[in-house]
Amino acid sequence: MNDVKHIISDINNGNLKPIYFLMGEESYYIDKISEYIEKNVLDEAEKGFNQVVMYGRDVSIEEIVSSAKRYPMMAERQVLIVKEAQDLARTIDKLESYAANPQPTTVLVLNYKYKKLDKRKKAYKAIAKNGLIYESKKLYENQVSDWIRRVLSGKKYQIEPKASHMLVEFLGNDLSKISNELDKLTSVLPVETIITPNHIEENIGISKDFNNFELLKAIGDKNVVKVNRIINYFCENPKKNPTIVTVSTLNGFFTKLLLYHGLKDKSKANIARNLGVNPYFVGDYTTAAKSFPMRKVAQVIALLRDADVKSKGVGANQSQSDILKELLFKILH
Repeated sequence: MNDVKHIISDINNGNLKPIYFLMGEESYYIDKISEYIEKNVLDEAEKGFNQVVMYGRDVSIEEIVSSAKRYPMMAERQVLIVKEAQDLARTIDKLESYAANPQPTTVLVLNYKYKKLDKRKKAYKAIAKNGLIYESKKLYENQVSDWIRRVLSGKKYQIEPKASHMLVEFLGNDLSKISNELDKLTSVLPVETIITPNHIEENIGISKDFNNFELLKAIGDKNVVKVNRIINYFCENPKKNPTIVTVSTLNGFFTKLLLYHGLKDKSKANIARNLGVNPYFVGDYTTAAKSFPMRKVAQVIALLRDADVKSKGVGANQSQSDILKELLFKILH
């Protein structure tokens, strides 16, 4: 995120690069940088003649280079944006000759999503020397809650840890999807609001009571009644609560619980740091550790691996619901 701020700051200060090669698995920041250039480098009067958006599936490298070499009309520079440039992956090396000597009055932006340009290639070295290469990496799920908090803080909102966790559980680490949901929330809630699980449920439709977060908590407490309620809800709403996601979430929890048992220093800060969790959730692991000693945790992880295979249709004729119910029975007994 700091790299993005630095890029935006340089653009604002007029320190523009002739080439911006935006690549990587996380499309969110690629789109944000590209959109910022599209909206802010030229004024509205200049855009008509000097700003062009192309799509990788519709053009060749030769056509891009030809357009990039064109001189701007009645303006200092032109902006050429190539969206979905990853569709040009087979011929992207042809960009090397232009990158070695780019047109100084052109700002060429290539959105190369979900892929990376090989650092050993001449094209990479030429772009890195004369332009800018930005790699947008996926955040780990344990980093996303902090990202949500920072984004909302910039908009003068706060969010409760459980509410943030609900978003991550439901949307994973797809920042674009999360950003869209945050925009929904901030469009209906007043500035300075502290976003709660109720806000998430009312405005996004994620149940605050029947989700994987509440399931983990109920398992850790060995609250059999609550576990059964949640599992029955999951079985009745399989599209919203796929078994494979629940099994993966449980595996992550019990893997961290195994790490917890191995820690000598069980201070809150040390647990949070080693498990990669928000300190708010440390208590859940402390409680679960009392119900699940290390040997039982190892058995549960083996059960989860077996359930994961079954949920993918290997070696089992059970329904997804039956796999889940059987798994939870074995975990709790």
